[in-house]
Amino acid sequence: MSCCMANLEFHIACRYLFSKKGHHAINIVSGISAAAMTVVTAAMICVLSVMNGFGELVERMFSEFDPELLIIPAEGQTIRTDAAPVLSLYAREDIEAVSMQLEQTALIRYKDHQVPARVMGVDTLFARTAHIDSIITDGYYSVWDGAFERTVLGRGLAAQIGMNAHFTGALHLYAPERTEKLNLLRPDQSLRHEHAFIAGTFAINQADYDDQLLLVSLPLAQRLFGYDAHTATALRIRLKDQSQITNHKSQISKTLGPNYKVLDRYEQQAEFFRILKIEKLLTVLLLVFILLIASFNSIGSLSMLIIDKKESIRILSDLGADEKMIRRIFLLEGWLITSVGALLGLVLGVALCIGQQHFGWLSLGSGGEYIINAYPVQVQIFDVVMVGIIVLTLGWIAALYPTRKMQIV
Repeated sequence: MSCCMANLEFHIACRYLFSKKGHHAINIVSGISAAAMTVVTAAMICVLSVMNGFGELVERMFSEFDPELLIIPAEGQTIRTDAAPVLSLYAREDIEAVSMQLEQTALIRYKDHQVPARVMGVDTLFARTAHIDSIITDGYYSVWDGAFERTVLGRGLAAQIGMNAHFTGALHLYAPERTEKLNLLRPDQSLRHEHAFIAGTFAINQADYDDQLLLVSLPLAQRLFGYDAHTATALRIRLKDQSQITNHKSQISKTLGPNYKVLDRYEQQAEFFRILKIEKLLTVLLLVFILLIASFNSIGSLSMLIIDKKESIRILSDLGADEKMIRRIFLLEGWLITSVGALLGLVLGVALCIGQQHFGWLSLGSGGEYIINAYPVQVQIFDVVMVGIIVLTLGWIAALYPTRKMQIV
């Protein structure tokens, strides 16, 4: 019986929605209400998809350089690579390569230009844990050619010191003595000095890398910063099976123990992805606020419909419909207006995003100023479901007010 009553209420609500109203203005207001929901819903899908696209783009840039897993000390700055837990990594069958890196800050100088920079010493397995060849913009990748120390700089850093891959002059590196006191009379004697010849430049299109980082051989970095051959600041891990990174990370972390941290690519760039999530949350809240304003159209159209259907309400009451049933009919009516707008908005938003993916309707500009030609978009099912739930929930809440305030005699 209750199922039949619910079907009757839904049937009457649908008739009220699509039937001709007594006043043409009610049709117009209802159409505007549905259109507002459609536009705002589509805008939410498009904006969230563009943010997903930019996040995926930057993640792909980081993945060209960052390893699949990075092992760092839980305390302090360095790792002993001859320690038993670290040596056990080389026996694991799920690891394809383990690369050592030593990274600290030093002063670099070329002729009259000098700037502080992050010097990263890498070993011969570095190229297997990073797609370094794909980000070389000039010259080639090499940190040791068998006779001379070589270096590869970020493109922005190379521009700051006024050199490129075709220069033959040596790049000088300076770092303070780590274990000795500073000589105030001759501070230059308290500095370690190394030099290398530039082999190439790279670009990840991220300032933290392009403007601050240079790569040298691991032995050079160890000499420059005063460490022995078994000292590193991090270990770079390349896995044989990249599809099970989370499981491998957990197993490696158990093997190493509490003195080490194992970071995946998201954790290596935790600050960036945290900011991206905050921006996405703020965008959602702003669009929800706009959607809340648009829902006032639903309140207005439903209120006008209630006034227009006074005679129908009286007839339903005479036929035995109680007050709750009549209120539910108009509650369903308001929710249907929102649902039509939400459904059209979801379809329109997804269609626009798919079109942008394939045809690149909105471009970022020409002339090679950007690394991509058009706005990147990535539609995620979670976003579509979330937007649908938000729109339908606000539509239901908006329909509650006029139905509770209506007077049934």
